[in-house]
Amino acid sequence: MKKVLMVLTSHDKLGNTGRKTGFWLEELAAPYYAFKDAGAQVVLASPLGGQPPLDPKSNEPSFQTELTRRFETDPAATAQLAATVRLDSVNQADFDTVFYPGGHGPLWDLAEDRNSIALIESFIAANKPVALVCHAPGVLRHVKTAAGRPLVEGKKVTGFTNTEEDAVGLTNVVPFLVEDELKAKGGVYSKGEDWGSYVVSDGLLITGQNPASSAAAAALLLQRLG
Repeated sequence: MKKVLMVLTSHDKLGNTGRKTGFWLEELAAPYYAFKDAGAQVVLASPLGGQPPLDPKSNEPSFQTELTRRFETDPAATAQLAATVRLDSVNQADFDTVFYPGGHGPLWDLAEDRNSIALIESFIAANKPVALVCHAPGVLRHVKTAAGRPLVEGKKVTGFTNTEEDAVGLTNVVPFLVEDELKAKGGVYSKGEDWGSYVVSDGLLITGQNPASSAAAAALLLQRLG
């Protein structure tokens, strides 16, 4: 049985707007069921452990999907979400792969979290695939190769686009723009249509552009795991 680690944000403040943020529900629910339905064991982790903050916007009717509704009415899933394990207690050796859902939260905490950075580096060093969607590719900003170079340098990557960030009105709120940061670190960045599914893979790295890309990213990850 494959073991999949999913890493969620613990950050709930949307900059200085006074609004709440967190993880994006579809980006948890769609991969969660892709893994579960494939017979994998899923462990959820977050920097602080316990219940991670849900971006309230991701639960509005216009953003709900069959899978977000399935998640919210699944007692085992919601219980697991309420009791995420602390990221500093997680060992890469216990898992076959790691998946990072987005939402704006990760830009503040996971992008700067030493445990997260070291965890991704250890998965890559162990030759295990790593997948990140939407804002989560931004958590690669400080991740290095064994040679000390940025992990994304020279790698094909995607992530939430500047135009998508502009469309949600948060360009001047976020600590950095995912597209700009991936390019600044030497990533070979590409993108599809705004809000359409677009996934890129290069070596052990799988990245998805936005919420709509999360199921496809999970499917590609499962394929990679064989």
